[in-house]
Amino acid sequence: MKFTLVGNGRMGHEVAAIIESSPLHSIAAVLDVDALITPEVFRGSDAIIDFTVRDAFLQNLDAMLASGVPVVTGTTGWDGLLEEVAAKVSAAGASLLYSANFSLGVNVFLRTLREAARLIAPFAQFDIAIEEHHHTGKADFPSGTALAAANVILSANSRKQRIVRELPEAGRLESEDLQVASVRLGSVFGKHSAFIDSAADEIVLSHTAKSRSGFASGAVEAAVWLAGRHMKLPGMYSMDDFLNELLA
Repeated sequence: MKFTLVGNGRMGHEVAAIIESSPLHSIAAVLDVDALITPEVFRGSDAIIDFTVRDAFLQNLDAMLASGVPVVTGTTGWDGLLEEVAAKVSAAGASLLYSANFSLGVNVFLRTLREAARLIAPFAQFDIAIEEHHHTGKADFPSGTALAAANVILSANSRKQRIVRELPEAGRLESEDLQVASVRLGSVFGKHSAFIDSAADEIVLSHTAKSRSGFASGAVEAAVWLAGRHMKLPGMYSMDDFLNELLA
């Protein structure tokens, strides 16, 4: 497969290294922030992998979709526009797979968290919260993965109704609030933890990334899957769709 990479930062370099280590894959082009992004620059590629920033992704989206090449993006910070982006994907007859985190370990963590949140739902004595740690260069907070974890909890536990990103200046959290706390520290690749607490005990579910290679290899695998899927059924996809087919 031939890949065009959009973004030449740390994740872009990791993805390039994964592709270059495979005899089955090659890089058609690497487009950095100063590149002119038009549909034509993607022609001849089998997949696009985008790791940029929110504004660059949204600015380049129309050109990527118009190219007809399936797009995998790990760029975060635009979750509030999911419906708008999905509508653009559908209108273009394109394919886009978005994930805040392509690590297999993180996705095992999220599936484990979903089951844990479901199991404690009937028991009012259990509370739950999310905490994430990332390097100081990360622009968005909470991380996309932390928000994905929070939405997993909301979908599985009806006692939690809304995400709270900051503590209130006065008063306290309500029982329906799901706190998502962020820490920016040094060069931490990424750590996400779910704390389940009662007066009697505590359960901690946690995932720690040791390097960026797990994110990069997952993105390449997802792009290979999406390229095949695009031929049969274009559309908007998630890491869950990829894993569900893989695990079926």
